[in-house]
Amino acid sequence: MSTKIKATETVQQAAEATVEATKAQVAAGFEKTLTSMKEGMENAAKGFEAQQAKVKEQMAKAMKTTEEMMAFSQGNFEAMVKAGQIFTAGLQGISKQIASTTQASVEETVAMTKALGGVKSVKEAVDLQTGYARAMMEKAVAETGRITDASLKLTEQTIAPLTARVTLAVEKFGAAI
Repeated sequence: MSTKIKATETVQQAAEATVEATKAQVAAGFEKTLTSMKEGMENAAKGFEAQQAKVKEQMAKAMKTTEEMMAFSQGNFEAMVKAGQIFTAGLQGISKQIASTTQASVEETVAMTKALGGVKSVKEAVDLQTGYARAMMEKAVAETGRITDASLKLTEQTIAPLTARVTLAVEKFGAAI
């Protein structure tokens, strides 16, 4: 019986050794898995932090661009308002000039009509009308030239703020294109 006991003890010892070896392997595998998981979590956290930093950087750039576009649009609006003010003031000036010329013309016509009433001959009436027509034609040509010059000047002054904005846009955004 002692052989049987010894054989049983040997089998038991072998089983215990196998169980211990399996426990050691499981523990080593568990430790290895834990280490791999920790490394994976650390790498994921680092990757997330890097991605988060990139997102913040891109958002900051987008906000800056948006702010610049808003400021530029505000400048465009201000240039349009200024151009409108210049145009309105210039148009009032030209309108006053036309009204003044028209009033002078009416007064000259009234004076010429009165003068026609006092003529003594047909020749004197024709001479008076011819002189009046010539004077009115010369004044019309001169006044047309003044109004044309004033209109051109007004146009230049009106588009100046807008031209400045276009120039700024080309300088600012032309380099990006």
